[in-house]
Amino acid sequence: SHENICRYIARETGSVVVSVGYRLAPEHKCPAASEDCLEATIHFLKNIGHYGVDAARVIVCGDSAGGNLAAAVSQTLTGRSDLPKLRAQVLIYPALQGLDFNLPSYQQNSGIPLLYRGETIFCALQYLNGDATNLEDLFDGSHVPPDIRLKYRKWVNPD
Repeated sequence: SHENICRYIARETGSVVVSVGYRLAPEHKCPAASEDCLEATIHFLKNIGHYGVDAARVIVCGDSAGGNLAAAVSQTLTGRSDLPKLRAQVLIYPALQGLDFNLPSYQQNSGIPLLYRGETIFCALQYLNGDATNLEDLFDGSHVPPDIRLKYRKWVNPD
C-alpha cells in the first residue's frame, strides 16, 4: 500500500528506501509486527555493505502503526555497539500513546476520516490482542490503573 510513496521519497531524496512487510493484526498479535521490523532492520544494518548504502545515513520511518514500529526499532537499537547507529527516525502521525484516549487531540479529531477515535481504539486493541470487547474501557480511561495514570501524568495530560 505504500510502494508509491516509498518510491517518491527515494526518487526525491536520492535515498534507498527499504519498505518492510510485517505481519498484521489481528491474525498476528503483538509483538509480531515489531519483531519483523526489528529483524529486517538488523539484517539490513548487518549487511549494509552488500546494499552499497552509507551506514551513517540510515533513517527509519513509519506512519500510524508504522510510526509506532519505527519508534520501537529506534529505541531497541539505541546502545547497540555491534550495528551502525541510526541517523534519525521519522514518525508520521505515530500511534505512540495509549494511556488516555480522551486528550484534546483525540477529542478534536474524533470525527476526522481515517483517525476516528473509535477506529483508532479498535485498531489498537486489534494490534495488542485481537480482542475488542474492552472498547468501552478505553473510551472512558478505565484500562489504566490510577497509580499508573498519576505516574505518567507529567507527560500525558491535557495541559
